[in-house]
Amino acid sequence: MRLLIVEDEREFAETLRRGLVAEGFTAEVAHTGREGLWRATEHAYDVVVLDIMLPELSGYEVLKRLRAAENWTPVLMLTAKDGEYDEADAFDLGADDYLSKPFSFVVLIARLRALLRRGAPARPAVLEAGDLRLDPSARTVHRGQKRIELTAREFGLLEFLLRRAGTALSKNEILGHVWDAHYDGDENVVEVYIGYLRRKIDAPFGTHTIETVRGVGYRLVDVTRS
Repeated sequence: MRLLIVEDEREFAETLRRGLVAEGFTAEVAHTGREGLWRATEHAYDVVVLDIMLPELSGYEVLKRLRAAENWTPVLMLTAKDGEYDEADAFDLGADDYLSKPFSFVVLIARLRALLRRGAPARPAVLEAGDLRLDPSARTVHRGQKRIELTAREFGLLEFLLRRAGTALSKNEILGHVWDAHYDGDENVVEVYIGYLRRKIDAPFGTHTIETVRGVGYRLVDVTRS
């Protein structure tokens, strides 16, 4: 899942980004409120992790402007402050969750996954296409009653395809959400991982879930059996 971290402490932000990437997320960083607002407005993220104490625009102001623009991306606010009034202010402005520094990274991951599960009505807790099911919280994939083991990258790719089922997605779109917005390697890595997925979720079951859309990329559809 694609996250935006808006945090002015560069070392802390990079540590956080690396940790999230290791957990299977795609994470980008903005260091000022103005940059964070621009990124959150111009790009699609699944969650924004937003510090309150930021240069140029405070986290409160960023959140206020996002909600005023009817941007409902889930926002988890971070702050070194620790007080009930700060928490109340964050929720009053439209925050979805709140975490005070210092915090446990395990707790942060749990909170982020909870936000992803809640999300918008279009973001169900369990994603399905035919008898293919992916549970983002438990990080499991099943075809019928058969559990399928995937690597972290394969899981992220399948989750992205399922969340946008029926939509033709280009390799660049897939790279930006599953790898990194700044990935500058060979885009054919997407083709390689699509092949890995097909061998695991389709070939053993005689199904054809991932279509190749010529001149565009790939599309996940409801299963058809051969």
